[in-house]
Amino acid sequence: MAKATLTISSKNYSSWSLRGWLLTRFSGLPFDEIVMAPDDPSARAEILLLSSSILVPCLRHDGATIWDTLAIAEYLNETMPDAGLLPADRIQRAHCRSICGEIHSGFTTLRASLPVNLKAHFPAFKIWTRAQADIERICAIWRECLARSGGPFLFGERGMADAMYAPVATRFKTYDVKLEPQLQAYADMIMAMPEMAEWIAAAKTEPEEIEELEVEY
Repeated sequence: MAKATLTISSKNYSSWSLRGWLLTRFSGLPFDEIVMAPDDPSARAEILLLSSSILVPCLRHDGATIWDTLAIAEYLNETMPDAGLLPADRIQRAHCRSICGEIHSGFTTLRASLPVNLKAHFPAFKIWTRAQADIERICAIWRECLARSGGPFLFGERGMADAMYAPVATRFKTYDVKLEPQLQAYADMIMAMPEMAEWIAAAKTEPEEIEELEVEY
């Protein structure tokens, strides 16, 4: 099988790049990583939520070019079906796609007020009411999925939904969001995955800072 390339932006700030990278790693598809500089216009637009059309991450493989994270997930599920990115059960697949679609298109206040920043930690961070509503909805999603599947991942085995919600776990840690024990255990497990440890270690070596994301609100 032809080796893929995955173009990503900042590992410290980019939630979408983290999702695309985790999905590709979870799939087992071999790929080369291409990292765009944070001052590249496309990368900056993605990180700062300034564009309605995000072109990173971008997966190129066997003649295909895929730049939407959900499209990357579906492509990888087709290409690497044994990876189990989506649940085997039809009803669970539908549920997985629904919650992945929700994180893909929703929670805009959470994104804006608690941006991903893996090198930072803001204890006792003041969370806006609207952002708290987003947090409560995410907690409800996690709670329901874990109750249905029995864990340890959202649909039992590690897959698409865990990759899509992984940046949320980083936000909860960065901004000191308090979670009930079951949900904290899930978030801690996500943060402790070897892939996450690798990503975070690389993020901490990035010298660049984006001033707009270094403000303590």
